[in-house]
Amino acid sequence: MSDYTQINPFDQQRQDQPRATVLCCNCGVPMDGSTGLVMCSDCIKQNVDITKGIPREMNLSYCRNCERFLQPPTNWIHAQLESRELLAICLRRLKGLNQVRLIDASFLWTEPHSRRLRVKLTVQGEAFNNVILQQAFEVEYVVMAMQCPDCAKSYTAHTWNTSIQMRQKVSHKRTFLYLEQLILKHNAHINTISIKETKDGLDFYYAKQNHAMKMIDFLRGCVPITYKKSQRLITEDSHSGTAKYKFTYSVEIAPICKDDLVVLPKKLAKSMGNISRFVLCSKVSNMIQFLDPASLQTADLLGSVYWRAPFKSLTDMSQLVEFIVLDVEPTGEQRGKYLMADITVARAADMGMNDQEYYVRSHLGGILHPGDSALGYYLANSNFNSDLFDSLDTDNLPQVVLVKKYYKRTNKSIKKRQWKLKRMAAEKEEIGGSSTHDSKQARQDEERAERDYEIFLEELEEDKDLRQSVNMYKAENEVAQVEDESEDEDEAPEINMDELLDELDEMKLD
Repeated sequence: MSDYTQINPFDQQRQDQPRATVLCCNCGVPMDGSTGLVMCSDCIKQNVDITKGIPREMNLSYCRNCERFLQPPTNWIHAQLESRELLAICLRRLKGLNQVRLIDASFLWTEPHSRRLRVKLTVQGEAFNNVILQQAFEVEYVVMAMQCPDCAKSYTAHTWNTSIQMRQKVSHKRTFLYLEQLILKHNAHINTISIKETKDGLDFYYAKQNHAMKMIDFLRGCVPITYKKSQRLITEDSHSGTAKYKFTYSVEIAPICKDDLVVLPKKLAKSMGNISRFVLCSKVSNMIQFLDPASLQTADLLGSVYWRAPFKSLTDMSQLVEFIVLDVEPTGEQRGKYLMADITVARAADMGMNDQEYYVRSHLGGILHPGDSALGYYLANSNFNSDLFDSLDTDNLPQVVLVKKYYKRTNKSIKKRQWKLKRMAAEKEEIGGSSTHDSKQARQDEERAERDYEIFLEELEEDKDLRQSVNMYKAENEVAQVEDESEDEDEAPEINMDELLDELDEMKLD
């Protein structure tokens, strides 16, 4: 069966007839007259502008302090350059854009310091008689620097609504230095009006209560904390039934820090895998990790469990004593980065005075060698005011507990550091009076703060895991070459340049 298609003679005749053409009223070019247009497509593009009501230049409000852009009418939001959030702000600010159909929008590169943003837009719109026209054009935004209301309040007294009083009952501020770096890395202080440094901690002030709760949630994920809430009535309107309060959150950090010697309660030690009650604190995050140096057993204690029955450490790193390593005999037992060894040590203060030696079973067999120096707790002639320590069998306790390897740093090695840390701008608490005692106390506090900061920098150099949670930056100044670098037999560890960041904005140097 063959295929056959019947052709209508009227359709064939209509196709054979030539189409009617008309001349463009503008340029005279022949064009199809069946469309009903009197102007060709080229003339339409040249003479018709569908973007006539859209401005080519606009202003954007930008706060220099908090680095936020204004999204009218009152919202201030964070947006990076050439980001989708910033593009949405630019498009919302553009008047007349609702009269056309937006096809595409993108940023054109501009110098970051020029305070100019260029956006290329492609739109479609009806020219006339159902003729759809597509056009592309550029809009330039001028970034106007100003101050947002939140930053303006920060320079005015008594504008805060909620405060956080963060405290830790220890003799050093290493925990606050670590928290400071975590806050800076995750930009958790972005909604803070001001920060005040007090004797025992830090005070954070916020304009809204929910901003303070976000900070508390952040702190809960970093260190074991507990907090209490209090409120104070400011004003009250009995007619409308409204009242204004100021809220204060008292946050307390667990007084147990890394390298502290701890005696665990008996029931708690059994619930943590029957670990020894005489342990070292090896790590502090949102939970506390304990290590038994005699068996390499580790156990984690949640912050919520700790605050049910809190206890203090037996002694902290301010009581560390220097020991000289005389002999190291590894036992072969290893767990993670710890290697068990029988180590013979002598106090550095006793060298040349007597021949007293101590035999210690320690977890530092992988990093200690004969001739090295180590820091540890000297328990032979120590007295502790602790009920938990008194409940132990003191006859079976070691005389020395080694904590870490000791690197002797000189002023030359400190100056040789090629990295720095960013610091938060915190106001210091004013001390009333100007007596000699107050000035001496302030000078001692400043020296103690510098010593704690130097210890924190040394911990960053020695602990690779700790450096992963801290942003470190390359030093801007050129490092002087040290001639006598071979003075110390055992050089302190250094940080590789690959771990450092290049950007360093608004660094505060103490």
